[in-house]
Amino acid sequence: MNEGYISVLNKIASDSPTPGGGTVAALTLSHANSLAMMVARLTLGKSKWENGQNIANEIVIFSSESMDKSLSLAEEDAKAFDKVMNAYRLPKSNDLETKARNEMILVATIGAAHTPSLITIESEKLLSKLPELAEFGNANAITDLAASAELAYTAAYIASLNVKINVDSLDNDELRMIQENTMQVLSKSKNSLELIREIVKKRMN
Repeated sequence: MNEGYISVLNKIASDSPTPGGGTVAALTLSHANSLAMMVARLTLGKSKWENGQNIANEIVIFSSESMDKSLSLAEEDAKAFDKVMNAYRLPKSNDLETKARNEMILVATIGAAHTPSLITIESEKLLSKLPELAEFGNANAITDLAASAELAYTAAYIASLNVKINVDSLDNDELRMIQENTMQVLSKSKNSLELIREIVKKRMN
């Protein structure tokens, strides 16, 4: 592992609240995409895995873009939470300041819920593609595909927790809608993961 990778881990391990769980969720998704691309590339051009060529090519294209999105979301999540903390630090010595502070807290909290919701959505997109690759991709890399799926779901679940904690902090319709949509996406992700697990078990046997 290079120094840049270790530096990221050290930043997460520090006593600073950012980068935190949301950033880790996005980074986890980037790893899921990396593994998916690896399995896809090990499938491409192999006549033995003829039925997996189309989905393998699709995943290489999708995951390349999704990995970039994941890394961007990792940074956005840390920035979003920093905005929440900064909003809570605003002065409230009079009614005008208190009103402005409350408005900034709401805007920042919505942003802090929105970013992990996007991580959940991006995770589900990957998971929805993996069953076909699990079925028809290179069987020699089936455990790597399984790892990709588990990581993608873990990313979605962690991100959903970050959505929930922000939604629970304030009574707001927009926040509740973000959480409702996130939970629907998480449910779809779980269904995809269970299907992938069944396919992986079958192919490993």
